[in-house]
Amino acid sequence: MKALVLKQYKQFVCEEVPAPEPGPHEVLVAVKACGICGSDVHGMDGSTGRRRPPIIMGHEAAGVIHGVGAAVSGWAAGDRVTFDSTIYCGGCAFCRRGLINLCDQRRVLGVSCEEYRQAGAFAEFVAVPQHILYRLPDGLAFEHAALVEPFSIAVHAIRRAPPTLNDAVVVVGAGMIGLALVQALAQAGCGRLIVVDVASDRLALAAKFGATSTIDSAKEDALAAILRLTGGQGADLAFEAVGVPATVDLALRCLRKGGAATLVGNVTPSVEFPLQAAVTRELSVRGSCASQGEYPACLDMLARGALRAAPLISAAAPLAEGAAWFDRLYRKEPGLLKVVLKP
Repeated sequence: MKALVLKQYKQFVCEEVPAPEPGPHEVLVAVKACGICGSDVHGMDGSTGRRRPPIIMGHEAAGVIHGVGAAVSGWAAGDRVTFDSTIYCGGCAFCRRGLINLCDQRRVLGVSCEEYRQAGAFAEFVAVPQHILYRLPDGLAFEHAALVEPFSIAVHAIRRAPPTLNDAVVVVGAGMIGLALVQALAQAGCGRLIVVDVASDRLALAAKFGATSTIDSAKEDALAAILRLTGGQGADLAFEAVGVPATVDLALRCLRKGGAATLVGNVTPSVEFPLQAAVTRELSVRGSCASQGEYPACLDMLARGALRAAPLISAAAPLAEGAAWFDRLYRKEPGLLKVVLKP
């Protein structure tokens, strides 16, 4: 089969590799669409330590079942499916509590780190366990279904700190996850939805998706603007979708007393923490990792048009062009958001 392989840092080759053989409880999926995630782009230069060459990346995917293992039940060749980016064991203490994203044996498709190596979906075929499969609604395009993974991350983050009716909510960062957060929050009854970023085109998308106010932090003091928009009190909730020191600091400082910040971005391993502000203002801070069973709800919302994938897709291209698209994303070409590769 053809696969896009990271041969060494910053070097991709689309080449012929052996197709995976599904185990007894696995299915072989013929991949029809796979999105390039920001974590793939960050990882291609070795800076994260989670994309060690050689590796086939890719975890935002959808396709058609090509074959099933001997012990698989309920699935058959021809079924249109997507799958969780996380392979969880189902038997550890966390899985038994429903915390599948915190599984002790957690493996992420397309990741090669110190602990494990798991081939991903930038390939014609990928083998995945049957228990992470989800059936696609009729009529949902593969390119749109592939983006259920980032939408599920956003919905999980909102479930970690759900807004109440008429809350003032801030989203810091209008990348893929930030814009997915905006779409989902717009469905949740926020009274004021404020989005902060430095890219005018992404802020324009945020406004189209339901943001009531947008702030270009390259042109104005974002904290002062948020306080002005919230009558000097600060926001009830903040969702941080970047993961660098300045944006985490903003997400915490923009909150009202007793407010809550949910941290989703994780570009940097550590940041300075405004301890006194958190303590004296009695802030709640939550981390949010991947998703925890939100796929069915997100697939339904995508199929109904309550969540919209199409405006987020900058390009859909053949897998053979993957190296060039990775390079353009790595160089942060203006206007590029989500690129979907089609094997």
